[in-house]
Amino acid sequence: MKTKKSWKTASLIVVLLLLSAAALAGCGTKSNEANGEAEGGTNESGGGTEKKEPVKVTQVTNWFAQPEHGGNYAALEKGYYKDAGLDMTIQSGGPGVSATQLVASGKAEFGMGSSDEVLLAREQGLPLVAIFGTFQKSPQALLYHADQPIEGMEDLNGRKVYVGSGSPFWEYFKKAYKLDDVTQVKYSGDLSLFLNDKTAVTQSYITSEPYVVKQKGIETKYLLNADFGFSPYGNLIYTTESFLKEHPEVVKAFVEATAKGWEDFKLNWRDIIPALSKANPDNPVDVMEYGAEALQPLVYEGDAAEHGVGYMSTERWEEMNKTLLDLGLLKASQDVSKAFTTEFLPTK
Repeated sequence: MKTKKSWKTASLIVVLLLLSAAALAGCGTKSNEANGEAEGGTNESGGGTEKKEPVKVTQVTNWFAQPEHGGNYAALEKGYYKDAGLDMTIQSGGPGVSATQLVASGKAEFGMGSSDEVLLAREQGLPLVAIFGTFQKSPQALLYHADQPIEGMEDLNGRKVYVGSGSPFWEYFKKAYKLDDVTQVKYSGDLSLFLNDKTAVTQSYITSEPYVVKQKGIETKYLLNADFGFSPYGNLIYTTESFLKEHPEVVKAFVEATAKGWEDFKLNWRDIIPALSKANPDNPVDVMEYGAEALQPLVYEGDAAEHGVGYMSTERWEEMNKTLLDLGLLKASQDVSKAFTTEFLPTK
């Protein structure tokens, strides 16, 4: 039988052990709390994971939803933006919507355009910076009836051409190919006049118009702008110098999620067509499907095959800068090192 003295001794030992354990637990809690603050992770004291609020950002596209925006919608639909800590809104562009102005004014964080647009905007005092070059080759082209004897830009002389007034690519072609005998008509998006005139030529995107016209029983061919000396990065994504400087982690998260979306869209574009159709119900599904396939070489080949989707090179930017200078569209040479960056692109 245990004596009274032995019970007291045992009790004292238990108390000391409990106090020691409590002290150690307290030290562990402080250490874990410190780690939780530093890493934004879970501490072991039972405090759980401290979740950061997603960052709200908006990207303005350059037109109504279409396959040319497929990777961005893939990142949204598959949750890549959400996983990156972003509460993403994709705002459609269209007539009267200026992505450059919305981004420059801070009403949107990201916009979509082309490298010539970025350079021209910078000269106008809008400090845009390209961060993701979606199209290695722009889908812009000049469309003509298949039975016409047209093999190059010089064959446009003597014809009516529907084209946007002041378009940099058209100014380039007029000068480079001496198109002095062309009747230039302002492009309105209405293809009926082109369809009814076999000798006419119209600006187009090869990801849509050739298919739309074929459904009306007319075969066409095209001259891809990029193959004739005017080759900007198409549908590139930009932000502003100030946003880039103040929120580099947000830019990095956005670029990486967008790249993941475009890699996903390459093989799984059919999964994203419903989302594009929901955002733009006026664009038929079959046209969307045609565009998703037609854009594949423009996005994933060229430098992207080696460096990854979204890649841009200094040489290409310098070439566009020189072209705009030669045309007189830029009054002064722009510092292309400030006009774009690839530092946030994932390495392949």
